[in-house]
Amino acid sequence: MGIRSTHEIHSRRFGRNLGVGLALVAFVVIVFGLTVVKVTRGDFEAVTATGELN
Repeated sequence: MGIRSTHEIHSRRFGRNLGVGLALVAFVVIVFGLTVVKVTRGDFEAVTATGELN
């Protein structure tokens, strides 16, 4: 099998996939950052199985 040139649709799919991947990474970074800030500020309180705060 020889090496064939990529079709135009593959380059468009790659661009779309790259955009979706970057959006997903940005979302994960935002959620992780908010979690770190919330835990380090002391606003985080563990909830037991009965629903009571410790």
